[in-house]
Amino acid sequence: MASQYIQYEDCENSWSICQGELLEALLQPEEDFYPWNPAEPETEAYFAELERDFLLDHCPEEEIACASQAFFNQLHQYWPSPLPSATDRLKASLSQRFADLVPQAWLEEIAHKAQQVFPSNLSLADQLVLCVKPLLPNWLEEDLLVFARPLAYAMRGSSKPSGPGTPGLVGPVEWTELSQMERVRLSLTVAHSALVELQESSSDPEQS
Repeated sequence: MASQYIQYEDCENSWSICQGELLEALLQPEEDFYPWNPAEPETEAYFAELERDFLLDHCPEEEIACASQAFFNQLHQYWPSPLPSATDRLKASLSQRFADLVPQAWLEEIAHKAQQVFPSNLSLADQLVLCVKPLLPNWLEEDLLVFARPLAYAMRGSSKPSGPGTPGLVGPVEWTELSQMERVRLSLTVAHSALVELQESSSDPEQS
């Protein structure tokens, strides 16, 4: 019975101590003021004083620049740059092979469309046409299919075009000097290369 009374007395003493510490914290002098209410007039002065403690005017610019560079380098170690997407890899691959022949905007559009149509159940010839149709709005799909079918047959052997000597390419001629028919053939050849690359990537787990 006596031990229970002692435990009760210790509990009351602890509670009294907590009450005293809380009352002391609430009645702290003004220099320890914290702006619980942002609308209070003392708030602006409080935060202004805090900002003065972090001013870098006294630090040399070279020291600030070095410290900043070290900080961002450390961040990059924790958040490495993301790997390029499949579309980015395809754009880079087409640019590497055809940048001297075809405008970059056309290569990017063909790569984008190839990514869209590749998973479809359309025939290879139809996929080739859809890759270039937005770039050749004045051409009928039936006319584009005439040029696309030979390339579609070639795709069954996964023969990837690699340079001006490939059928459909006309040689290192400026794009502005090509005829409309030559542009069609060249664009379809780029589309053929894009679809073959996607086909090879889908069958290679390391590239997917």
